[in-house]
Formats: sequence, C-alpha cells, structure tokens
Amino acid sequence: MVKDFILEYVRLIALHPEVITIESSYLDEETDEITLYVHPNDVGRIIGKDGKMITAIKTVISGCKPKGGKNYKINVKPKEDEK
Repeated sequence: MVKDFILEYVRLIALHPEVITIESSYLDEETDEITLYVHPNDVGRIIGKDGKMITAIKTVISGCKPKGGKNYKINVKPKEDEK
C-alpha cells in the first residue's frame, strides 16, 4: 500500500513518469527501504528544494501508518540507462 502510494504520487511530480520504477527491501523488523529509480532530470524534482518534497512524502507516510507500524526509508536514484 505504501509502495503504491509513493509510486503514484511521484508519477504526478515527474516529467518522465513512464521511466519510474520502485524497489522495496527489508532492513529489519521495524524498517523497510524503498528505492525510487527515476529519470536523471527528475531526481531534483522528486527531492525538491532543500529536500522539502521528499520530506513531505515521508511525513505523509509516517502520519498514515498505524501506531507501532513499520518505518520506511526512501531513496531516490537516477536510472543509469536513461539520458
């Protein structure tokens, strides 16, 4: 559910939404890591000025999780094969 929300939200922000892929990996019992692979031109748009956009996404996720629910670490990386 969180992964789907992030993917759809980021697609609304990006200039190249068709390129975006997402991976989720288990870090420990309390934390999952979500990595977004986006077009190199979209990395700055997703992170935002001073990290405000990605911070807002993290805030929404943490506000919607149940008490004692999982934490999520979000990374944004450029896709290497896109130029």
